Amino acid sequence: MADFINEINRRRTFAIISHPDAGKTTLTEKLLLYGGAIALAGSVKGKKNDRHAVSDWMEIEKQRGISVTSSVMQFEYGGCCINILDTPGHQDFSEDTYRTLMAVDSAVMVIDAAKGVENQTRKLFKVCVMRHIPIFTFINKLDRDAKNPFDLMSEIEDELGISTYPMNFPIGSGVDFKGVYDRASKRILSYERGDGSREIEAIEADINDPSLDSLIGSQNRLQLIEDVELLDGAGGDLDMKEVSAGRLSPVFFGSALNNFGVEPFLKSFIEMSPGPLPRECEGGIVEPTDPAFSAFVFKIQANMNKAHRDRLTFMRICSGKFERDMEVVHIQGDGKKMRLSQPQQMMADSREIIEEAYAGDIIGVFDPGVFSIGDTVCAVGKNIKFEGIPTFAPEHFARIRHKDTMKRKQFVKGATQIAQEGAIQIFREPDTGMEEVIVGVVGMLQFDVFEHRMRTEYNVEIINEGLPYQYIRWIDNEDIDPKKLNLSSDTKIVQDFKNNYLLLFTSEWNIRWALEKNDGLSLSEFNKN
Repeated sequence: MADFINEINRRRTFAIISHPDAGKTTLTEKLLLYGGAIALAGSVKGKKNDRHAVSDWMEIEKQRGISVTSSVMQFEYGGCCINILDTPGHQDFSEDTYRTLMAVDSAVMVIDAAKGVENQTRKLFKVCVMRHIPIFTFINKLDRDAKNPFDLMSEIEDELGISTYPMNFPIGSGVDFKGVYDRASKRILSYERGDGSREIEAIEADINDPSLDSLIGSQNRLQLIEDVELLDGAGGDLDMKEVSAGRLSPVFFGSALNNFGVEPFLKSFIEMSPGPLPRECEGGIVEPTDPAFSAFVFKIQANMNKAHRDRLTFMRICSGKFERDMEVVHIQGDGKKMRLSQPQQMMADSREIIEEAYAGDIIGVFDPGVFSIGDTVCAVGKNIKFEGIPTFAPEHFARIRHKDTMKRKQFVKGATQIAQEGAIQIFREPDTGMEEVIVGVVGMLQFDVFEHRMRTEYNVEIINEGLPYQYIRWIDNEDIDPKKLNLSSDTKIVQDFKNNYLLLFTSEWNIRWALEKNDGLSLSEFNKN
């Protein structure tokens, strides 16, 4: 039993969030370097050579130098088993990030030192606050000209409403970046520019060392002494209860590209961040150390292996121990018993079959099409059902049909599988076939991803016809026949792939009309699976 509890307690499962181009994927790769998971970091941009970020496995990600899906990676470091979920930074793929944040116990927020808090950072931060998860901040790109560090921390506090505690403090920035002062050890880690392929040899020096002037410059030394006095005198204390509650963020400064400050951050993070946290379910709380296995589905991805055209379902284990080929109950599948064979853990597009996993771990299992986002699986004899994951309302819509009538079968398969993944929402009009579908997305770039995947994964060329709808609402009433509703002429009735009825509107006026003209009608902006 002691070994079981120790295995759970040494898990660290976190997501890395940021605005695009803040250096999130670069930081992810440098963390993997220290865990021995990779030997050479890829070029995130990937335009001048053939190397790409390890966490970007989809072809369109490599072409554009962006992340559009959440990647799951596991490695060992410092006695801990670390699960990193690298999320899309681009706002058009924010729903994938929202779902991923449901599966983690903490988050690392990466901020560009020159730009500060940006729009997407605000959105993702709000999701973290909703879940009250601890947030650790890595202020990146100190090797470039940056804002004043005090101004950056004030911006975080003012914009995001969370207190900050600097774990280290930068000495200069850009060409004048000399390193960081570590507040715990009261020593300076001197910076020397490198190629980022390995850890920079850190030169440690005491702040009172007389040779410090030659190392960082006399002006920098005087400024640092003044900054440290201000930090120690006016700054608050590091209260881990506030960190655990998501109200105080430990802040680290560094340069992920040049590998400076990454390993000190990683060491501090695994000491300060929580292990697997309890999870709410219908009727109570599930503790991670409960011996009975339970997990929920937070991501589905088809065609990760082009050779096999398979579909993987990603599960976050919430309690107990998972063993290969164990029999489990699929709660949303009418309590059907099933075996989860060939469970896998990921390193981007490479996989490893595992024999066991514990609460906190993320596993991928082959899915013949039975799982949906938010589903619960648990040990036989248990009846645990975790809270569903919200499906957010898309903002852009298009009518999609296939160019070649001979490709109907591939079109239906592709549209169905991509709909089941949840990132791109697909609807159909009632009592119609699948000759065409209506696709709803949060951001326009998702249309490009859909078209790319249909062409490369299903060999189907599609025709995209934009639609004027801007709003979608789920019909909550089960006793209302949608076809008998009194609706405006430019309101459309559709169904999702679970046969739920929805209404598409061109304006808020149309929504008010529907509610006023149909007594008792109840509409929702999002749907819980």
